Amino acid sequence: MLSTILYRSHLSDDVAEITLAELADKANKVNNAFDVTGILLFNGTHFFQLLEGPEDAVNTIYQRICRDARHHNVVELLRDYAPSRRFGNAGMELFDLREYGQATVLQAVLDKGTTKYQLTYDDRALQFLRTFVEARERENYFEIPPADYWDFVVDETATTAECSLPAFGPYHFAFQPVIDPFGRSIVSLEALIRSADGGSSQHYFSQLAREDIYRADLESKKQAFAMAKQLGIHQQTLSVNLLPMSLVVIPEAVDFLLREINANQLVPEQIVVEVTENEVISRLDEFQAAIKQLKAAGISFAINDFGAGFAGLSLLARFQPDRIKIDRNIIRDVHKSGPKQAIVQAIVKCCSALEIAVIAAGVEKAEEWMWLEAAGIFHFQGALFAKATLNAIPPVAWPEQK
Repeated sequence: MLSTILYRSHLSDDVAEITLAELADKANKVNNAFDVTGILLFNGTHFFQLLEGPEDAVNTIYQRICRDARHHNVVELLRDYAPSRRFGNAGMELFDLREYGQATVLQAVLDKGTTKYQLTYDDRALQFLRTFVEARERENYFEIPPADYWDFVVDETATTAECSLPAFGPYHFAFQPVIDPFGRSIVSLEALIRSADGGSSQHYFSQLAREDIYRADLESKKQAFAMAKQLGIHQQTLSVNLLPMSLVVIPEAVDFLLREINANQLVPEQIVVEVTENEVISRLDEFQAAIKQLKAAGISFAINDFGAGFAGLSLLARFQPDRIKIDRNIIRDVHKSGPKQAIVQAIVKCCSALEIAVIAAGVEKAEEWMWLEAAGIFHFQGALFAKATLNAIPPVAWPEQK
């Protein structure tokens, strides 16, 4: 099966341009040995390369490329399959865009190809190539420094709050902050239900009978609010997760939440109810009525794990949340994935137009954070800054430039 990988990258500052011809010559030899062909474009700053060949061979070559120190910010734009090679004449043909005039450069590149259709049938790989040649994609480039550009340092002077309340029944909670890294502030705390041994929410709910899950989900928030009071969250917002159907199956759900918020000297305006997008909502009208009741009482509404399920845009249009958290599966290695970058940029643009706050959740790598910050996201949650901690507010590791 003929596979295609297409990527762009940034030339490292310490690489002399006179080595580019040598680079192409070595690539030719390696690629020929693997039956891989393609084209390498260079515009003075960025590389754009298309690789074609047997899938395993293309993957092997691409992994070698990713480890090459002569370039950085390698972003995979396309991974696809094709019936024939688009550039099949050489293992790797180098094309310096600076040697051609603006009016003729695209055709000069296409003339290197071996496909008989060129742009006739809107081939995606060739459309990427045209966009690069015509320099129409630069507004979407976010160049980030290497990961070791930052240290992440825990503020030793910050006080760490712990909760000594006994559990009300089997309910336990871990707390994880949402932070503004450059503002060096905790903007919100999330209370995450845990099993007695610290297991995940999925582990906790798996131990319950199906008919007991929604009642337990709702009643556990009594413990979350009591712990938040003892931890002294003051005027910070507190996010609690609810299964969407907990608001539907239990008719008095919103009234219960309001009673427990008031009993713990909290106010509805500082509470955010998060529902997970990938949970199936089977009674949408009743769910919408519950959301209206929440909002009317002052409680904010958020969609968690946005992008993980099947109904993200539909939920966004119908329920207008106050904030969303982008799912970890989209955040993971976003600095290396063109498709993920395009999705995040679309989410940010859409939510900006709707005045919906965006949080990047599950951030674990400095490169992820740097790219997301460049894309216009300012609030983050994840192990890079602070791990969820049972019965306590964890200390935050703030970024400090080396």
